[in-house]
Amino acid sequence: MSYVGPDFEPSPPRRPRRRPLTVALAALVPGALLGWVVYEAVGGPDGGSAGAVGTPVSSRAPASPTASEPTDSGNDDAKQPSPTPATSAPGTSAPAASGPLKGKVIVIDPGHNPGNFQHTAEINRKVDIGTNWKECDTTGTSTNAGYAEAEFTLDVAHRMRTLLQAQGATVKLTQDGDRPYGPCVDERARIGNTAHADAVVSVHADGSAAGNRGFHVILPGSVHAGAADTRPIVAPSRRLGERIAGNFVRVTGSAPSNYIGDGTGLDTRTDLGGLNLSTVPKVFVECGNMRDSKDEALLTSGAWRQKAAQGISEGIVSFLRG
Repeated sequence: MSYVGPDFEPSPPRRPRRRPLTVALAALVPGALLGWVVYEAVGGPDGGSAGAVGTPVSSRAPASPTASEPTDSGNDDAKQPSPTPATSAPGTSAPAASGPLKGKVIVIDPGHNPGNFQHTAEINRKVDIGTNWKECDTTGTSTNAGYAEAEFTLDVAHRMRTLLQAQGATVKLTQDGDRPYGPCVDERARIGNTAHADAVVSVHADGSAAGNRGFHVILPGSVHAGAADTRPIVAPSRRLGERIAGNFVRVTGSAPSNYIGDGTGLDTRTDLGGLNLSTVPKVFVECGNMRDSKDEALLTSGAWRQKAAQGISEGIVSFLRG
């Protein structure tokens, strides 16, 4: 997720910190994720400071998934826009006949839209996020080679949908490459609210400076202003975020961010419309930094994206099953 535009303003600058975490995978404690041990195995931070994020102007095919994985379908879906964004219904998959999540509704929010860069006037329109007004959406970021965040998020969302449907859940996407742009951040929140979702996860990838590595989960802070009142969802959203962070470490082997969250993999924010306007438990997951070469190698790998989808999905399942 680019930190330029709506929902993407930078958090206050933080000095990168590396602190060891207790090796206890079963204990999903927000202050002590165990990713640093793994992080040492895959390579530590290279240093660097936050930098500007470019707009994706081209796409590079990601690494091919293995035969047992879902194929990458983000680009193909993006070539089939609906006539008007206002009438586009979010994608819904029929739940499995049975499973531990039978009766549960999960909304997956693939960040941005592959067509956003062709609709700059529309996505720059201001919308009310409760605390203030921000642009409808942004283009998102990309790798230096041009693999767009919007392609990444849609691919991971498809993989998550398959995994969660197999658990019996009803899964809805806020967009499925089936509309020219958007939806706007306020509509993304509204889709989850209208669905009475048991959990909503917005999938992103960051666009920070080289050397900034790792994932983080963004939690809603307490907001009570205008149309926003997150107070009822702060506690359950934190539980959801903690479960996702713990499972993401375990499944992907990735470490918590070395530049946001002080090593916890968790970051609380009150400036994101997608969280401020939600009335159901919701978090954002920044799966890695697209502008770092080591994280880029993961994000462009179909095999790793399958692990990311599994880690997030297992966190959701853990949250919903208590």
